[in-house]
Amino acid sequence: MSHRSVGKSADTWILTAQCPSRLGTVDVVTRFLKESRCYITEQQSFDDHHGERFFIRTEFRPLEPDFDAEVFQAAFAARAAEFEMAFELTAPDARMPVVIMVSKADHCLNDLLYRYRTGQLPIEIRAVVSNHPDLEPLADWHGLPYYHFPITAETKAEQEAKVWQVVEETGAELVILARYMQVLSSDMCEKLSGRAINIHHSLLPGFKGAKPYHQAFEKGVKLVGATAHYINDDLDEGPIITQGVEPVGHADSPEDLVAKGRDIECLTLARAVEAHVARRVFLHGRRTVVFSR
Repeated sequence: MSHRSVGKSADTWILTAQCPSRLGTVDVVTRFLKESRCYITEQQSFDDHHGERFFIRTEFRPLEPDFDAEVFQAAFAARAAEFEMAFELTAPDARMPVVIMVSKADHCLNDLLYRYRTGQLPIEIRAVVSNHPDLEPLADWHGLPYYHFPITAETKAEQEAKVWQVVEETGAELVILARYMQVLSSDMCEKLSGRAINIHHSLLPGFKGAKPYHQAFEKGVKLVGATAHYINDDLDEGPIITQGVEPVGHADSPEDLVAKGRDIECLTLARAVEAHVARRVFLHGRRTVVFSR
């Protein structure tokens, strides 16, 4: 079973950075890479003049065979300090360790597992966690550990402690809520700040509660959609990473809306995960800066 990621050259590194807006921010990156004998293959930058914050993402290929990441980072840190620049260097073919959380719906999990198995997502799934036992056979088929932690109002704190233990023990850098139908506590949201992605139908807040697509059908909506976002303590109001929509018409039944909704949820979540693990997303307060692929 192959998990090799696709999309960029096997010897391509990624340098991401952000800092206050000031003269020379692009130059400090490009000049350093030139002096370090590194060839830039892709670069994107953005200056938020409202927030006075600068963001840059650079893919590069070292031209010397003895490239030393530790030496590179130490030398660049000295240059970056002048700009108060925080940066991260990501190695070629790096695969982010991930834990996926689910309830009973399997469509998003199925999609993520397929993309993982075929190498479309540069991730390493360490575990699947659920408050129900239903999807354990699916995880077993992929050879993944499955943790069933039932939850009630009385056992919520205990259940979340077990989930957090799995996250820590697996070394997960990202938690994906693939239709996990439980509200995380404020404490859990804080622990997972900036490293947990949730998916929900974009019909919120107009159609809350059970069967939102059936509610949408009754109102005659013309679009269904989905939003992938980082979690925070405001339910379904975290910083948005990706959104997707699909047109629907008068001939579509409630079941058609559900099917189309599932498809767009899968695609939107996968795009958000890909952008996050490819270091294309920068958190900026309650918003995000997302560089396109």
